[in-house]
Amino acid sequence: MSLAETAQNKAAEDERPAEFVEGLAKGLAILECFDAEHAEMTLSEVARRVSLSPAAARRSLITLQTLGYVGQRNKRFHLRPKVMTIGSAFYFSARVDEVLQPDLRELVQRFGDASSIGTLEGGDVIYIAHYSVQRARRAAAVVGARYPAYATSLGRVLLAGLSDADLNAYIGTVEPVALTSKTITDRKELHEEILKVRAAGYATTVDQLDYGITALAVPIRDHAGRTVAALNSSGYSGVVTPDSLIEERLPTLRASASHIAASISRYPVLQSIMGI
Repeated sequence: MSLAETAQNKAAEDERPAEFVEGLAKGLAILECFDAEHAEMTLSEVARRVSLSPAAARRSLITLQTLGYVGQRNKRFHLRPKVMTIGSAFYFSARVDEVLQPDLRELVQRFGDASSIGTLEGGDVIYIAHYSVQRARRAAAVVGARYPAYATSLGRVLLAGLSDADLNAYIGTVEPVALTSKTITDRKELHEEILKVRAAGYATTVDQLDYGITALAVPIRDHAGRTVAALNSSGYSGVVTPDSLIEERLPTLRASASHIAASISRYPVLQSIMGI
């Protein structure tokens, strides 16, 4: 861990309330460290992923295993289906199916392809709603999926909605990784791209997150005009282009974003999630 990372972690710890439960935080960090590339891990691998000592990681893993959230096979740990109850609790309590899915279904019924809604969490965009007729997408845009904001249309719209200070802080610390040969990894170029998104009021991406994904996204704004989420429509590169998406889908996408914003205003849980 670098000195800068150590300083950042220390600052974050200093801001924690007195009631902060360290053990719970460690357990949640362990659940979050499993993904497609790390579906099964040894104790030492888990410890490295969450920056814990093996002893601390072991205590958390044993607790999670006892509760049914983690399983073990041949000294390798993996998540168990019970973990999905955590995500489904959010899905139903936030009324995602009732409030957000209808607009996504209408967009997909009209244009085909796929449509998603995401919010910003740190430097990532988290998908909180998704609907698709596609079957062969490599990067899974499913509810709960988390991807670098710089590489998605949703993420760039959300970054464009940040204040200048917050955007500059993001640009100053982000370390873009080339997810494809087309991914923008130069910070200056990325900053310029986000400023273009801010001026245009929408973002388009082609093969930034994965090959074959071309997308158009617009902001979902609260009553004060703040960007609290983003809505997109995407298709296969080569079948659709940024220009065709803008011409054919942008007005409808903006109308749907306005309708979603009005719907969100009636649901306190969704308002809280989106910082309204």
